[in-house]
Amino acid sequence: MDFYYLSASAPCRSVLMTAKAVGVELNKKELNLLEGEHLKPEFVKINPQHTIPTIVDDGFVLWESRAILSYLVEKYGKDDSLYPKDPQKRALINQRLYFDMGTLYKSSAEYYYPQYMHNKPADPEAFKKVEAALELLNTFLEGQTFVAGDHLTIADISILATVSTFAIADLQISDYPNVDKWYANAQKVTPGWEENWEAVLEAKKWFEAKKNAQ
Repeated sequence: MDFYYLSASAPCRSVLMTAKAVGVELNKKELNLLEGEHLKPEFVKINPQHTIPTIVDDGFVLWESRAILSYLVEKYGKDDSLYPKDPQKRALINQRLYFDMGTLYKSSAEYYYPQYMHNKPADPEAFKKVEAALELLNTFLEGQTFVAGDHLTIADISILATVSTFAIADLQISDYPNVDKWYANAQKVTPGWEENWEAVLEAKKWFEAKKNAQ
């Protein structure tokens, strides 16, 4: 399975961890977005939206990380534990995935990307949205070990990729005690965590070097 990705990207890292969880070997093809590799005709032909992550599975092309996560589990999972077929359990997982996409990850991307990718100053108003998103996640996790149900699911994996990225910016997860407790446990029980963390640390080095060079 070909996997077009960027290791610094949280959505891409969620695919890496889910693939590890279901035992899928990925043929990794890293794209340098800063050099416009995602805009080359050969990739645009595969994915007209030229976004990552993108997979090509025996000719089947799919992008959008959360769609890829569910596809990997439904096609390759030994059981449905990561994405249960029960309608209510699945609905809760989907809600958390949409929360990540539209609130948590979205707020972090809108706050951090302009700083790291375009050397823009930090926007305090945008940071308030990050804090509000983490407060919501903290509320969801009240009395819970996992973000959706009583065991690890792709919702945890997706949100773990997002939350771990905050380490780049030294955001204090400990300010959100339920998130902090969940995060510590998720690191222990999520397949592929080590590769995710290595990529986060590499991204942090790159961003710090870029910042120091300004």
